[in-house]
Amino acid sequence: AQRRRGTRPRGMFSRFAAIARAARTAARPALVRDPAPGSAPNAGFAAMGAASAALLGLAGVAHADEAEHGLHSAAYPWPHEGMFDSYDHASIRRGHQVYQQVCAACHSLNLVAYRNLVGVCYTEDEVKAMAEEIEVTDGPDDTGEMFDRPGKLSDRLPAPYANEEGARYANNGAYPPDLSLITKARHDGQNYVFSLLLGYREPPAGVSVREGLHYNPHFPGGAIAMPKMLVDGGVEYDDDTPATETQMAKDVTTFLAWAAEPEADDRKLMGAKFMFALSLVAVQAVYYKRWMWSPIKARRLVVNAVH
Repeated sequence: AQRRRGTRPRGMFSRFAAIARAARTAARPALVRDPAPGSAPNAGFAAMGAASAALLGLAGVAHADEAEHGLHSAAYPWPHEGMFDSYDHASIRRGHQVYQQVCAACHSLNLVAYRNLVGVCYTEDEVKAMAEEIEVTDGPDDTGEMFDRPGKLSDRLPAPYANEEGARYANNGAYPPDLSLITKARHDGQNYVFSLLLGYREPPAGVSVREGLHYNPHFPGGAIAMPKMLVDGGVEYDDDTPATETQMAKDVTTFLAWAAEPEADDRKLMGAKFMFALSLVAVQAVYYKRWMWSPIKARRLVVNAVH
């Protein structure tokens, strides 16, 4: 049958044409009519408003998280963090002096004994003389009585308080934590300790700190009972290094990092030896594989196709 002139084709193309006409018809009033007074904003402005509210909400959550968990510490390039890097033993010695003269008045170091300092930052004679300066309660003796004796290498560093109750009483209810594993017990430990020691400042406008507390944004909550302890010239180093506030914070942080992992240098050395031995085994394995497979890979197959 012949198609009449002027008639429109039916089928898929006619459906597309009808859809296009309907879309133009629906869109035309929206382009011609003005929005009525008091009507809601269009979808674009609504989306922008929703995005702005979401960003403000995220900012509020971040601010609340910062106030709860403390300001995130910066990442500092500690010289002993590399795979083949070791502790700065001169810094460990200076850090121990900072601990003795500043931190030991409130904080204990229960997991470190005097013998652990031998060969690390002091000689054996220096550590013995240091241990003999303290009195240790020992016993019982033959009569069943306890007695005091000079300290020795096997004794642990003395704690400033006999128990937790005494520590809280002396510090207005705050308990100074033991520093033996402080760089492992805190998130981003070394950076956190270093930032905390240098983070004391005046509270910003709108922030009030209770009496007896001090503002430090790196401490969770922003208020810490420990006052600012490091000041320029507060410690006199044996090696005449200038005892600036930053230098003392760096040295005592290095000392506390060593106290938490005194075996770190030995583990790195053992790992280097293991990697060297493993590389020799790998070379021998490759050579043995090539030697075993060389006759097979060098074999030539000759096919004599007669038929």
